[in-house]
Amino acid sequence: MTLARLLRTRYRSLRLRLLVGVLAWVLVSVAVAGWGIQQLFREHIQAQLQSELNIHLDQLTAQFQVSEAGEVSLASAPSDPRFSHPFSGLYWQIVVPPQDGHPPRQLRSRSLWDARLPDRYPGLRPGHDLRTRALGPQGRELQVRVREVDPADGPYDDLILIAAADQALWAEPVSRFNRMLALALGVLVLGMALAAWMQVSYGLRPLVRLRKRLAALRAGRAERIEGAFPSEVQPLVEDFNQVLERNAQGLERARQQAGNLAHALKTPLAVLSNAAATADPALPRLVLEQVEAARRQVDYHLAHARAAAAVRMTGLRSPILPLLQGLVRVMRRVHAERALDYDLMAVPEGLAFRGEAQDFQEMLGNVLDNAGKWARHQVRISARRQDGELILWVEDDGPGLSPERAEAVFERGKRADERTPGSGLGLNIVRDLADLYGGWARIETGELGGARVVITLPAADV
Repeated sequence: MTLARLLRTRYRSLRLRLLVGVLAWVLVSVAVAGWGIQQLFREHIQAQLQSELNIHLDQLTAQFQVSEAGEVSLASAPSDPRFSHPFSGLYWQIVVPPQDGHPPRQLRSRSLWDARLPDRYPGLRPGHDLRTRALGPQGRELQVRVREVDPADGPYDDLILIAAADQALWAEPVSRFNRMLALALGVLVLGMALAAWMQVSYGLRPLVRLRKRLAALRAGRAERIEGAFPSEVQPLVEDFNQVLERNAQGLERARQQAGNLAHALKTPLAVLSNAAATADPALPRLVLEQVEAARRQVDYHLAHARAAAAVRMTGLRSPILPLLQGLVRVMRRVHAERALDYDLMAVPEGLAFRGEAQDFQEMLGNVLDNAGKWARHQVRISARRQDGELILWVEDDGPGLSPERAEAVFERGKRADERTPGSGLGLNIVRDLADLYGGWARIETGELGGARVVITLPAADV
């Protein structure tokens, strides 16, 4: 397995994705936070150093004095002992301007030893300290704070007071802090990575348990997924169990249909076999009758199989008004000698059945044919949508049925009148197909005085 393929395979892991995402966010967050803390500490150290230099300048300003002879001196040396140690990193200097042809002079801290700080600082203004950098003893870079002072006494117009500190005085604490910060943040990242791994492992534990339940299901040790799962997973488990139940029901229904079909075909085949063995002269007519009976049985079971498959499909939408109009045209030809009036005025446009158009035609075709057999003058069809269901009424002005007979005609092979032609499968098919789609069918007394068939089916979205 190549490296790229291995990475792609592992990237499909939900655990790895979560860990990579969390660790990436942790690393970025800690890096940004570390950089921010480092900058804040660096600015704090520099501000502290500038504050210390300002204090030393204030001490120099308070301690210097000028005699009548023009001699500049300090009443007392600054208190910080580092000014007394050569090259200690902390320095002060007072620049005395030239006077009477004498060059500028400097008063310097002992820490400068034989070195000098620069005398000129462009941009220096009275009353405003100047912050800058300069090279000091041994070529070290210094942070410098300069102040111009006008003595009240003496011949000098201004004196330049300088306090300077080696960059190492603040660079070393910053470097030491950075090392400690990196160590602390490293420990923090490791701790957060461990916490993320534990959290992801604990959070995905229900999925591991679900995988074990599925393995038991696949191995035949269980019939459904049992156990309580988190609220995010429980709907998936319930839906999966519903799918299992539907599959089990579909399998059982298929077994029953296969058995029913075999049983239904056994009688016509036995009749044909006996007739052929006895050389019955009425064999041709008998063959046609039995073949027709077998065809009806096959059509019945095929309708069941088609409807059972359609129930599991999504996105089905069959507008009912065009289908009903087509069925009415057929019924008018079938019952042309009776000149029946088929009324579709109570079927609004836009209603649609969430299922196969053939199944709708199978159900309503049987109902309309049955109504056409018993109607005297009129058959009325109505429909409406209510609470996600499609409700249809088909009523006639015939003699109607008693409640007992109304329920019996839905049984397989039963007819309202044995003297009328038919197989007794029509209304049974209607109820079975409606049940497969989650609906129902019943017969009641209609407003026209005859029977009214009520069917509910799933409605498609408008």
